[in-house]
Amino acid sequence: MQQAIRATTIVRPDGTLALSAPQLVPGEVVEVIILFPEHPDSLRRSAVDILRDAPGQRAFATAEDVTTYLSEERDAWER
Repeated sequence: MQQAIRATTIVRPDGTLALSAPQLVPGEVVEVIILFPEHPDSLRRSAVDILRDAPGQRAFATAEDVTTYLSEERDAWER
């Protein structure tokens, strides 16, 4: 059975990694697999989602409300 060590480490500024495990034998050849952290879909948001959640951006509930508001504004300009 193949043995594995799972460890988390931080990439150093020079791009190297440090890993310490007492099970490792000096001089032994090992295979290293680097997995990037998964980003849940909740972190990847569309521009529409961001705008939808922005405070104060929902001044109108429907397109009809927008039309009514614009009509009232145009009427006010003509007075």
